[in-house]
Amino acid sequence: MVNHLNRQRVISFLKRFETGDTEATLARCSNDIDVVANAPVDILPHMGHRRGKDEVRQMWKTIHGSYSSIRHELKTIVAEDDKVAVDMRAYYRKRANRRIVQFDMAAFYTLRNGRITHIREILDSFDLVQQVLERDLTATLLGNKQSDA
Repeated sequence: MVNHLNRQRVISFLKRFETGDTEATLARCSNDIDVVANAPVDILPHMGHRRGKDEVRQMWKTIHGSYSSIRHELKTIVAEDDKVAVDMRAYYRKRANRRIVQFDMAAFYTLRNGRITHIREILDSFDLVQQVLERDLTATLLGNKQSDA
């Protein structure tokens, strides 16, 4: 029973997040929410490690300020006790030029008393950076040479 409830809580959280209603999204989180999404924060300032509702609120406002629409395609959801894992495809539409950034992500949620306390996101940040910058970085990094590997 708790597995089903926590699964639904995470789905509800993601649906709220997609609407851009930061306060309604935060209402589904504990006061000591801890979010980790490893990526180069100089390029992706909405990523990194944030603790507490104030820091997470600022992070999510940055996301919604940069992207006009967000959608998640949930592929797999596994719930066990207070843990929920989601394999998803995310679609973020840039405000600046309306281009869509799309990426696969695994997100791991921990809940306590019906609220999300921890979020750990794992994604291909190299691919995401290329999409955000709208350029192929491989040639730049290899100095326009083919890799011998």
